Amino acid sequence: MKASPYYQETGNEIALYEAAYAARLPVMLKGPTGCGKSRFVEYMAWRLKKSLISVACNEDMTASDLLGRYLLEPQGTRWLDGPLTTAVRTGAICYLDEVVEARADTTVVIHPLTDHRRQLPLDKCGVTLTAHEDFQLVISYNPGYQSVLKDLKQSTKQRFVGFDFDYPAPAQEARIVATESGLPMDTAALLVRIAEAARRLKGHGLDEGISTRLLVYAATLMQRGVAPVEACRMALVRPLTDDADIRATLDHAITAVFA
Repeated sequence: MKASPYYQETGNEIALYEAAYAARLPVMLKGPTGCGKSRFVEYMAWRLKKSLISVACNEDMTASDLLGRYLLEPQGTRWLDGPLTTAVRTGAICYLDEVVEARADTTVVIHPLTDHRRQLPLDKCGVTLTAHEDFQLVISYNPGYQSVLKDLKQSTKQRFVGFDFDYPAPAQEARIVATESGLPMDTAALLVRIAEAARRLKGHGLDEGISTRLLVYAATLMQRGVAPVEACRMALVRPLTDDADIRATLDHAITAVFA
């Protein structure tokens, strides 16, 4: 059996998810970028001993990308299942990451799977699949990027039970960063201080704060011998913004912390 993905529980989300899975309820995870939504799903699939099929949604994704398509071969045509169909047939957990990025006509295909029917119509094949008893659908998105054009319809939202995710408390986040990177706890705590300062700028020049994922990147660079200030600029500032004033503000905060 593969090793457990590292996940630091921040509340009672593990027990709540287990209850949702026991009832095979579809689950929706909401929270900012890099706060641990995907890692949580990976951990729960490992904990429940279930296969996980993940799909990174994008604006060009069609229903066929989820369901499958016919392929032309020298012998004729052959049907190839998409990731959602594969999960429905085999009883895997299907995770649609950043589902709001997908086209609205694509997300509609999940509706019959998220109510009492638990069915998946494959119109191109002329068949309707009944989901395997172990199948579960999980979706995630970042409500900070919601807009009229990029949001789930209420008819979709109300088919799921929901979890709110956010960045962990400072002590927990420092522990996560230290565990993931091998960085000493006291140094990891300094990185979290920088992240907290940046997150206060959200809505005041920054669309999104520094994620836990980026903190782990910075810590990993430091463990590789990169100087702390340079590692932080490289991992925490340059990916986050191109605004010169905001960069200068964050660079100053980094220098002050590691002075």
